[in-house]
Amino acid sequence: MDSKYFTIFNEIVGKIENGKLESGAKLPSENELMKIYDVSRDTIRKALNLLERNGYIQKIKGKGSFILDVHKFDFSVSGLTSFKELAEKMDAKSNTILEELSIIEPDDYLRKQLNLSMNEAVWKVIRVREIEDMKIILDKDFLNTEVVTSLTREICENSIYEYLENDLGLKISFAKKEITVQQATEEDRKYLDLEGHTMIVVVKNYTYLEDASLFQYTESRHRPDKFRFVDFARRKH
Repeated sequence: MDSKYFTIFNEIVGKIENGKLESGAKLPSENELMKIYDVSRDTIRKALNLLERNGYIQKIKGKGSFILDVHKFDFSVSGLTSFKELAEKMDAKSNTILEELSIIEPDDYLRKQLNLSMNEAVWKVIRVREIEDMKIILDKDFLNTEVVTSLTREICENSIYEYLENDLGLKISFAKKEITVQQATEEDRKYLDLEGHTMIVVVKNYTYLEDASLFQYTESRHRPDKFRFVDFARRKH
C-alpha cells in the first residue's frame, strides 16, 4: 500500500518505536501535520485514525493526539495469578495501596455473584495497584467470610492468595472470567491515573476452591492502554 496516509502512519510509528516520540508527548496539530507532510486534512485524519486503531495514540477531544506507551504489560486471561505474582513475573516496580478493608452485608447484586444466603457477610477489599509509579489497576474483591475468616491490612497489601494457600491451607482451583470494556466511573477517576482515558477494561473473576465452592468475586479494572490480554489456544481435531 503506497497511500500517503499510510506512509505518514509508518513514519510516526517508527519515531514512536525508536523513542524519538516518547509516551505522553503530544503530536503536532492537524494543521501543523498538513504543513509538515504537505498533504490534505483528510490524509492526516486517515493517518491519525490508523494510529489510534493500532494503539499508538489517544485522541482527546479539544486537546489533541497523545503518544501511548506501546510497551504493554501482558495479562494472562487463562491464568489464575495474584498481582504479586504478576508483578514479579514482569520484573516491574510495583506497589499495592489498600483503600478499604471491611466486612459488609452484601446487597442483592453481590449475593447473586457469590451465591450467598441472606445472613452471610463478605469481606470488601479495595486496592489500587501501581506499576512503575502509575496507578493503573483498581481491584475490588469480595470474599465469603465463612471461608476467609480473617484478613488484615498486611495480608491485603502483600497477597491474599498467598495467605489463603500458605496460612489457611485452602486450595484455590479455578476461576470463571468475564472481560468487558466499560465507561470509566467516578470511582475509577478517583483512584486511577487515567490521563484522559474514558474507558476501562473490566475483568470479573469468580474464583473457586478445590471442592468447587465459590468464595471470591472480583472486579479488576484496568487502564486500557497499559495491558495486553493474552491467552493460549489449541485447536481440537
